[in-house]
Amino acid sequence: MRLDDTFAYLKQHNRKAFIAYVAAGDPSFDLSLEIMHALAEAGADIIELGLPFSDPLADGIVNQMAADRALKAGMTTARTLDLIRAFREKNDTTPLVLFTYLNPIFTYGFAKFQLDAVNAGADGILLLDLPPDEASLSDELSENHGLSHIRLIAPSTPPERVKFLAEKAEGFIYALSRTGVTGGHSAPAETIPEQVAAIKAHTQTPVCVGFGISTAEQAAMVAKACDGIIVGSAIVKQVELNLENPAKAVRDFVRPLIEAIR
Repeated sequence: MRLDDTFAYLKQHNRKAFIAYVAAGDPSFDLSLEIMHALAEAGADIIELGLPFSDPLADGIVNQMAADRALKAGMTTARTLDLIRAFREKNDTTPLVLFTYLNPIFTYGFAKFQLDAVNAGADGILLLDLPPDEASLSDELSENHGLSHIRLIAPSTPPERVKFLAEKAEGFIYALSRTGVTGGHSAPAETIPEQVAAIKAHTQTPVCVGFGISTAEQAAMVAKACDGIIVGSAIVKQVELNLENPAKAVRDFVRPLIEAIR
């Protein structure tokens, strides 16, 4: 598994993971593919691909607008898998995690999507609105077909729920640095070390922290307390501000953050 191999390599070399989020197909299929390769070349260890959806309720305005640009450019669930296949033509090592909601996956066909995603070259999926206890009620929804199911844990998650989610996690755990929607409008919370320690008490699965990380200083601070950091909206904003040549803008933006955590 690319995810497991990546975290094992990073642990062996005493390094933290840099996970970069971008919206699939933003601002177009071809430019999105260039952005993905630019992230990998800049040193991103894992790439999260947001599957464009018309009602991304957990996303802030930056990621909502990215999804809107992608949808208007003709991006679909099936085209997202095409994007992964195109990326794998040149890069077979960087893990890819799909960040999505249940609706487009269920419309595609849940089991079929997971099988097709694995065959395309995806490694994991973070379904924002499918809790594992709900998934367990359905044989179809509980099967992963080789696609690691990433779990979200928030600062407000009760301790017994933290234990349950940590024990169910695959690939890595996405620990939210604060509550709310995605976006860099507020800095990560100062309680991250305690939050990560509480999660790690129940699992050996790597814990990575996201939400609100937008500077090298924030990246370095958060990385000290966890196995990796996740940067999304700040990268997507670079795409928005540089629609003609987003790959270069994204590459230039992430390099200082990656250097800061290493």
